[in-house]
Amino acid sequence: MTRDPDAQPRWGRRLAGWTVAAAVLGGVFLLYAQPDFLVMLGNQIWACFG
Repeated sequence: MTRDPDAQPRWGRRLAGWTVAAAVLGGVFLLYAQPDFLVMLGNQIWACFG
């Protein structure tokens, strides 16, 4: 039985990618759950057009 030497690193990179994506999405969710952050973000975006 022959084993592909690249199979394990590919699987590890995929798992690391999903972990990073989940952490980023969780962080974004936590930021949007704070009303003060949303007000500050809206003010900064509005200032770009003013």
